[in-house]
Amino acid sequence: MQNFFKIIIFLTFLNSFSQDIPNFSEIDSLYREDQFYLNLTYNILRDKSAGISQNSLSSGVNFGFLRDFPINKSRTVSIAPGLGLSFNNYKQNLIIQNGGNTVQYSLIEPNFPYNKNKLTMYFVELPIEFRWRTSTYESHKFWRIYTGLKFSYLLNSRSKFISPTQNFIVNNNPDINKFQYGVYLTSGWNSWNIYAYYGLQDIFKNGNLNNDSLKLNTFNIGLMFYIL
Repeated sequence: MQNFFKIIIFLTFLNSFSQDIPNFSEIDSLYREDQFYLNLTYNILRDKSAGISQNSLSSGVNFGFLRDFPINKSRTVSIAPGLGLSFNNYKQNLIIQNGGNTVQYSLIEPNFPYNKNKLTMYFVELPIEFRWRTSTYESHKFWRIYTGLKFSYLLNSRSKFISPTQNFIVNNNPDINKFQYGVYLTSGWNSWNIYAYYGLQDIFKNGNLNNDSLKLNTFNIGLMFYIL
């Protein structure tokens, strides 16, 4: 958590500094809000199979670039496609282990001692934003409401369970959906923006837990930083 707050403070300073530097070039009334972005999230599991629960802080980091295409004369409305990378970490009580030709799933028994149990996933992402803002070509400090659809392709996954008596590691679990998508909303003023992502597809496409289909989805909330 200490590193989390250090990143936030650094980004706020960087973004404010870059926006306050005088621009001695000719003011361009045909400006774009092309931006690098970074968001830090707390990941909440939802639509879970019976018995699954989170037991620690699950975090996410997303970063990339968005290209702005204004669609009205005042340039306060635009569409912005982008490209980025993301890391998502889920700490819960679902044990994932190789079982011959299949992957097996079970739950950590209550009061069972273990050191670590988490699932991490790395994605390349294609966000598409619909943007409304109060910006002008003279100022980059403005209110914004951005909403969009994000498509994600899984590059790598890794689950790890470590206990005093057992260790299970599964890389690139074939039961996880390679393609995932969801909707998101970003709103705020200047550097500080609230971000929320709602997954529309299950994390797992296959898998059984206690003789039922494994179900798991995500809702991520956090802060979004846009860097010019």
